[in-house]
Amino acid sequence: MTAPGLSLSRVGGSRRIVIGSRSGRLSLRVPLRTVLVGAGLLLTSLAVSLVSLTSGDFPVPVADVLRSLAGQGDAGTDFIVRELRLPRVLITLLVGAAFGAGGTIFQSLTRNPLGSPDFVGLTVGAATGALIVILLLDRDGVSVAIGAIAGCLATAAGIYLLAFRRGVHPFRLVLMGIGVSALLEATNSYLIYRARLDEAVAAQVWLIGSTNGRGWTEVILVGVAVAVLLPIALYHGRHLDMLSLGEETAILHGVPVERSRAVLALAGVALAAAATAAAGPIAFVALAAGPLAGRLTRSPHAGILPGALMGAALLSVSDWLAQHAWPGGAVPVGTVTAALGGIYLTWLLVHERRRVA
Repeated sequence: MTAPGLSLSRVGGSRRIVIGSRSGRLSLRVPLRTVLVGAGLLLTSLAVSLVSLTSGDFPVPVADVLRSLAGQGDAGTDFIVRELRLPRVLITLLVGAAFGAGGTIFQSLTRNPLGSPDFVGLTVGAATGALIVILLLDRDGVSVAIGAIAGCLATAAGIYLLAFRRGVHPFRLVLMGIGVSALLEATNSYLIYRARLDEAVAAQVWLIGSTNGRGWTEVILVGVAVAVLLPIALYHGRHLDMLSLGEETAILHGVPVERSRAVLALAGVALAAAATAAAGPIAFVALAAGPLAGRLTRSPHAGILPGALMGAALLSVSDWLAQHAWPGGAVPVGTVTAALGGIYLTWLLVHERRRVA
């Protein structure tokens, strides 16, 4: 067997980067355009993050930020950069990546651009779990994150059981998820309506989705989830293109359909749960990341990694806008993503209508 390497080849008129052995058993063919788009999204996320570290009530020059990150800054700069701003920047990157990857997984499994955690009820279920902890159990902090994760997992299990009938059809799963989401939205509204004013305000702020006040606890929570689950999803995500062609075709090509679906679905649920627990049910990032990455890569099915990088870039830009460019001062990032998401959803519906016509 030859030594693993990296080469550039032309397949079907498009250039691809081949990583692995020349025998083909361990090779991974990645379209060159996908690599370039991924690199561009990563650089965009890092550039916006650097700008966020320099911006605020106490502007810090880029050189001082870099020195602080390298452990060579003074005490005042270190406190501003590493204690106040860095946790928020990391939360933004990690939560965006988790939502982007989770949304891409579910959209690919359901073969539906609306099959994201936002629409199939997962983030709403996480919000229900968090509201129960906030309003009924009168807890905060880590308890809210645990409640959100438990609510997301319970909602995913409920939707699966309700949609299961000699297997789970993608359309039935999305439809059942939308119905469960509506019921949970009504439950959330009732919980807020029955709460005290101060509790209702705190709960509503959490429901909008925000990176304000997040610390290293939330960074560790979502960071561990991304570090563990994203590689698993990428490994099993090799079969997504084949699964999109139908179960029979995938089986004929040797794809372990049920195992791949189960692992990818569990990874997507856990990523959405961790992201929601860390920053609240931030709207539309999971919905938009995959399709936008697909349009940039010119691939009908965006890969999980481009979706994750697009999610990180979208949330980084949205968070900067929420802090510095929104009229009337800083607002929760969920407000910005909801506004941008409304525009995106309108475009998506118009585009689908024209495509069908």
